[in-house]
Amino acid sequence: MKTRSETSYSTKKIYRQKGTGGARHGDRNAPIFRKGGIYKGPTPRSHGHDLPKKVRQLGLKHALSAKARDGSLVILDAATSDGKTAALAKQVKNLGWKRALIIDGASVDEAFASAARNITGLDILPTAGANVYDILKRDTLVITKAGVEALEARFK
Repeated sequence: MKTRSETSYSTKKIYRQKGTGGARHGDRNAPIFRKGGIYKGPTPRSHGHDLPKKVRQLGLKHALSAKARDGSLVILDAATSDGKTAALAKQVKNLGWKRALIIDGASVDEAFASAARNITGLDILPTAGANVYDILKRDTLVITKAGVEALEARFK
């Protein structure tokens, strides 16, 4: 919603102050006029607040340990693929992963990412993108060895 200072109309006084028999008015941007500004309308703003770094780090540690405790944490040597979605989908189905999150090292293998892009319930993140919400939302957490090393470095 635009205030009277943000609407695009002339700022010229619409008619003289006295002698017209009508009410006193300034410009057409006044809220009383059609296409005028909105008086005290909603102001779009964020009501979010940031958590301290140590609290975010603690939350990530708890999410990872919860997955390890449940037995839904899998560690792979490397996440590589020949770039074929069908082959990767078959492997995922054989492993029984319904909703899985794969956390790779600093960067994700492009062939693997393109193969996994169209598989429902399979998401891939680099280590920098690992977050509590995505980890807890998925049933299975899969981390590569490079991802484990990067997460350990992140916690130090």
